[in-house]
Amino acid sequence: MKLVFATNNKHKLEEVRKILGNQFEILSLKDINCFEEIPETQRTIEGNASQKAFYIYNRYKIDCFADDTGLEINALNGAPGVYSARYAGENCSYEDNVQKVLKELRNKTNRTARFKTVISLIINGEENIFKGIIKGRITEEKRGKRGFGYDPIFLPEGYSETFAELSADKKNKISHRALATQKLIKFLARL
Repeated sequence: MKLVFATNNKHKLEEVRKILGNQFEILSLKDINCFEEIPETQRTIEGNASQKAFYIYNRYKIDCFADDTGLEINALNGAPGVYSARYAGENCSYEDNVQKVLKELRNKTNRTARFKTVISLIINGEENIFKGIIKGRITEEKRGKRGFGYDPIFLPEGYSETFAELSADKKNKISHRALATQKLIKFLARL
């Protein structure tokens, strides 16, 4: 089965291809000659995932899925949330976002957080939504060199290593994206 993953993030594409293995052929946007910027203008993670998937489906008439992920920090009232990718401003780097979070959490004792991924799958115009959530906390400093985004400061519940310290295989078994993707796989297997 061929599915387009509606993302321009090569890290996400790589991660999802590893999680899915050889069960499905996952096409990138480049593979379908889509080079435009996909809008993400919704106010929720769910809304953005849905918007991106329908954008591709409606233009290319191909079964696809999109995800949106947010880091929700309790002491910051759920921020950065839907703005996780651009928390430190438009065209910011992963490092800029991490530094902003660490700065805002300075002197805060409650460092609990959760990562949430929502996947919107569209097959024959019909949408299905899958969510993955992992709880954890924000460390006081960056730890580890693997992963991307907020991985160096997110310590998943029950682990002593941040996402950036875990092997890719281990992270891809427990992460928010892995949990949502496992639900996607189960759904696709039933089709």
